[in-house]
Amino acid sequence: MTFDDFNLSKNADGHLPVIVQDATTLKVLMLGYMNREAFEKTAAEGRVTFYSRTRQALWTKGETSGNYLTVRSMFPDCDADTLLIQADPAGPTCHRGTTACFDTPEEEGFIRSLGKLIQSRHAQMPEGSYTTRLFIKGPKAIAKKVGEEATEAVIEAVDGNKARFTYEASDLVYHLLVLMEAMGVSVSDVERELSLRHR
Repeated sequence: MTFDDFNLSKNADGHLPVIVQDATTLKVLMLGYMNREAFEKTAAEGRVTFYSRTRQALWTKGETSGNYLTVRSMFPDCDADTLLIQADPAGPTCHRGTTACFDTPEEEGFIRSLGKLIQSRHAQMPEGSYTTRLFIKGPKAIAKKVGEEATEAVIEAVDGNKARFTYEASDLVYHLLVLMEAMGVSVSDVERELSLRHR
């Protein structure tokens, strides 16, 4: 794919609109524009570089903050007038310090929200919390609990009891998230590993 493969006749300034998406979570991070030089620099170096129409200069995302966008893949749209870049962000994408420039609802669903709650319990260790008690017992005890919940989920699956399996699988996921937090592993880390295996 080269810059000449794009049809930019609809854009008076001849610049290519670029949507950047997190390659792991698929969250849309930002929109920017590229001229030929920015496109070629991005393709050559593997870091997203835009053309600032305000400053009329190239800028590599993260050159000041260190929050680079490392290119995983690039796709033209069906009309060849817009580019989608899937990238691995090194930190917040927006200048406000947020994950993305778009204030969309939580994209991760309840499991990620639960992971954040578990992370907060680990940091604050509130009294009376079951999660706190697990963290106090340590990774070995949490791992044992994960094993117990996995066994119970397997039993219900073998018995063909969907409702009980769902219940036990939920217990398993919760305790696994607690163990992941105790081990310093995030949901994003697991997603990244699965994505690498898929590729």
